[in-house]
Amino acid sequence: MTARLYLGTRRYSSWSMRGWLMVRLAGLAAEEIYIPLAGGNTAAIKAVSPGGTVPYLEHEGARIWESLAIAEYCAELNPALWPAERIARAHARAIAAEMHAGFRALRLAMPMNLGRDYAGLGQTPESLTDIARIETLWADTRQRFGGTGPYLFGAAFTNADAMFAPVVARFLTYHPPLRPEAQAYCTSVRAHPLVAEWYDASAQEPASWLLDKFETMS
Repeated sequence: MTARLYLGTRRYSSWSMRGWLMVRLAGLAAEEIYIPLAGGNTAAIKAVSPGGTVPYLEHEGARIWESLAIAEYCAELNPALWPAERIARAHARAIAAEMHAGFRALRLAMPMNLGRDYAGLGQTPESLTDIARIETLWADTRQRFGGTGPYLFGAAFTNADAMFAPVVARFLTYHPPLRPEAQAYCTSVRAHPLVAEWYDASAQEPASWLLDKFETMS
């Protein structure tokens, strides 16, 4: 085994979900090492990851601890992870970077939890503003580059979709009001085999990994 991928709790770790999807989409066989989250950067994660965060990928001498860097590395292994056309590829990178850097209000109000139904919770003015921006971004991307495919850039599930997959997970947990086209995109992402695999594995995690702060929201 020449690769190791360090990840956090599947149920909660949105960044781990992104990195795992990218690595799997690249066809990279990696040993998966899960470190339960405990709120903040734990000593166990700091002991293995140079940045003190997950996901963290080691492969043939490369040490990569930022999700966008993992996205680019995986695209070197499988260029189809970004759109082939130059303008579409630039747009995909731009929206992935916006996801990486933004939407803090949504993250705080609706933390990822794949095992709960928190319908109606987390709908603050700030989080709803973030959601409106995401819906506009998705609609514009699909109108310009999506064709008839179910994903942001058509028939292929790309790095851009991987970046937004945890947002879809949040929407499925908290059920904010969404436009029909945004809801359809969420349905398509949830049905992707790798996303389904992540959800299924999440349901098998030990009960000892559950964190009260994410399980008792009201």
